[in-house]
Amino acid sequence: MPPEAPNSREHVLVVGPGRDFPARIREAQPGTRTTVICQLDYLGKVRTPGENARVIGVRGDAPDQEWIDLAAAAHALDPFTRIGTFGERDQDHYGVVAEALGLRAHTVETVTLVHDKAAMRTRLREAGVDTTACARVADLDELRAFVRANGTPCVVKPVSSSGSAGVTKVSYESELATAFERAADSYLGLSNTGVLVEEFFEGPQFSVEAFSEAGEHQVVAITRKYSDPESFVELGHVSPAELPAEDTEAISDYTLSVLDALAVEFGPTHTEIVLGDRGPRLIETHVRMGGDMIPTLTLEATGVDIDDCTARQTLGEKVLPGIRSRLAEPRPEPHSSAIWFASVGAPGTLDEILGLKEARALPGVTEVEPMVRPGAKVGALESSVSRVAYARALATTAHEAVEAARAAVTSLEFQVRVRSSAPSTI
Repeated sequence: MPPEAPNSREHVLVVGPGRDFPARIREAQPGTRTTVICQLDYLGKVRTPGENARVIGVRGDAPDQEWIDLAAAAHALDPFTRIGTFGERDQDHYGVVAEALGLRAHTVETVTLVHDKAAMRTRLREAGVDTTACARVADLDELRAFVRANGTPCVVKPVSSSGSAGVTKVSYESELATAFERAADSYLGLSNTGVLVEEFFEGPQFSVEAFSEAGEHQVVAITRKYSDPESFVELGHVSPAELPAEDTEAISDYTLSVLDALAVEFGPTHTEIVLGDRGPRLIETHVRMGGDMIPTLTLEATGVDIDDCTARQTLGEKVLPGIRSRLAEPRPEPHSSAIWFASVGAPGTLDEILGLKEARALPGVTEVEPMVRPGAKVGALESSVSRVAYARALATTAHEAVEAARAAVTSLEFQVRVRSSAPSTI
């Protein structure tokens, strides 16, 4: 039998519920312990909580100092060696806690910039990276003034939010009041810090998955993104995007300049780009891996496991050389990986999803799964949580992969009960 791995002395503080990363970190280095600190409302999202050294719940309206004091009390009892955050929930507290405990992390400024889209635009303009016209507006009059100065179409959205919630494309001034109200509303219990209006760019959208180490950045994959033209909610993704070499280079160079301007030092980043007549323009960026199973698409397309690299880097391992080595290897066919999402238009209660078995048997399809359970309220496509199912597919080309995933989703039937009426099939 192989010798047992030595017990690690690592103790990682995970800020936010952490998805599956506490378990990944413990598995990456046997003997490592994890403690999770998150909002009380997110405690139910902590997976296998008993496998952590402790789980600390904090009131949602607690000031940063309370987060610091609670983390410091645990640190005094059982010192942390490292800190990590793996999503946007509670990420705003991560930098201040790390700074107070003397642990290596993204700076408070960097985290603030990626969360506050208005502040991020200002920084990028000062750095000469992006000159998108934008403004933080406090009321409808300020929003109208921006539009009269810059014209339409424009995008109105929350300064800080996620999941495409509260985002509206405005083509006519008569739509501004509704757009402002939608953007100003809170989302998932998070109060927004204002409304942002930006000029709108026509063009295909992409997300760039990159990884950084010691301030050096590497683009891992460029993923084509398909969004609903009205709500901007993402309908599907495919990786790698099929692009001319010059567009790939332009998107990559632009993304690295964004990360430099925001002083990103390490870890995964997910940057959303529109490629228009004036070249790449930023939608937003994040100091985390992408959602919508994009890390899985990236793994199938490139062989790079972003989640695994994140866990190992959190424990101090250098991962960038391995990422670059894997990217240099030829990929087997098929390696174009796509995901597509389903939604229902009519509001009601989901009774049943029909055709899952048949959809899973379609050529190229690798996975078809519901995203909500029977009994869930469903309706219009307002944010990413409005989607009800997804399908993934592998193919030789991006187009074939997208078509296979879409075919699987299209083949599903959704029985939705509208009020007290009999179920209707969608």
